[in-house]
Amino acid sequence: MAPVTAHGDEMYALVERLYPLCRSITGDGVRATLDIVGEYIPLKVHEVPTGTQVLDWTVPKEWNIRDAYIADPAGNRVVDFRASSLHVLGYSVPVSATMPLAELRGHLHTLPDHPSWVPYRTSYYKPEWGFCLAQETLDALPDGEYEVCVDSTLADGHLTYAEHVVPGQVADEVIVSCHVCHPSLANDNLAGIAVATYLARALAERTPYYTYRFIFAPGTIGAITWLARNAERVNGVSPARAEPRAWGRVKHGLVLACAGDPGALTYKRSRRGDAEIDRVMRHVLTASERPHHVTEFTPYGYDERQYCSPGFDLGVGSLTRTPYAGYPEYHTSADNLDFVSPEAMADTLAVCREAFAVLDRNRQYVNLSPYGEPQLGRRGLYDALGGRSDTKQAQMAMLWVLNLSDGEHSLLDVAERSGLPFDTVADAAGALHGAGLIKA
Repeated sequence: MAPVTAHGDEMYALVERLYPLCRSITGDGVRATLDIVGEYIPLKVHEVPTGTQVLDWTVPKEWNIRDAYIADPAGNRVVDFRASSLHVLGYSVPVSATMPLAELRGHLHTLPDHPSWVPYRTSYYKPEWGFCLAQETLDALPDGEYEVCVDSTLADGHLTYAEHVVPGQVADEVIVSCHVCHPSLANDNLAGIAVATYLARALAERTPYYTYRFIFAPGTIGAITWLARNAERVNGVSPARAEPRAWGRVKHGLVLACAGDPGALTYKRSRRGDAEIDRVMRHVLTASERPHHVTEFTPYGYDERQYCSPGFDLGVGSLTRTPYAGYPEYHTSADNLDFVSPEAMADTLAVCREAFAVLDRNRQYVNLSPYGEPQLGRRGLYDALGGRSDTKQAQMAMLWVLNLSDGEHSLLDVAERSGLPFDTVADAAGALHGAGLIKA
């Protein structure tokens, strides 16, 4: 695990700021979240009206909530939205009523196996109302009449998402996507937002090769909306006319989620399975000797399943620590500020930076002197290595790059076949390119 860094502490502080906000797939909670992120990196915010057709979906009504509670027969709030946004069923329709406990039970959600935890539940596309509470709280409720209030609105409005672009040397893009729709869940949502934010800041410190586009959007419907509005960027043509694999500007991508828990890093491959981002992530995780897992693609999880839907089939993988639904605290009140750490977020950020550094430098070259080995000494290439601690590796890297620079092998191919560090291979390619022996 990487040591605690200033970035780790700063990312944790950002999670702390975002944690109290009530987010959903639409509404003021999303806007407030993006307002805060916008203090760290400039964002272009998009508002898409209710009723807009986005691929096979329709942008829903906007949901906002001011208050929600259950008061016992004595008038005490026994379940209170003001104490935690998890206490209300997401997208609950308004209700103001009095009813006996027996009737109320049908609208209550608990976790009997974890009686002190509050579950996270939603009803986005079916008009319902409800509350989430600890099983031990429910068990302590006496019979009697209960006052129930959900002070919410469900009306025409907008779906909100935002983008941040780090300009590169070329227009081809890498997308980095995270979801911004969950309420007070520190790992599944907020840690990914924090890592994405600081990754964007880190990339802006240099001029990357690719252009990096960061997408902060509600899960599922947000990614679908972005794809619908950016089809030409993605596929080069509109969805009505798109042929699968008609690649546009987006060349690679990564979905970030569950980025702050104590588990080992997990990379989920893209639908293609052999996309360049898949190979880069596997290489970086293996070379770093971090504990990790690499799993195959499944059409279940986070928004990688939208980017990897067959009509788009983008080279987009997913990086988490413990994966989707893979830890007991998932979608419960136990996914709190104590469940994430600066160290874990710093480690996730470091892997992303390492991976994108490889992605940015990975090229295919052509040997301009392919008949026999060119004389490196008279070009000063061996002399240039004199002060290096890895002189022997650097010499071997030059020979490997020369031999595999046939326009078909990338520098990552060279590193994997030779067993040499990617940075050493890339440095060798830079020296050979500067000497006029290879061209991209």
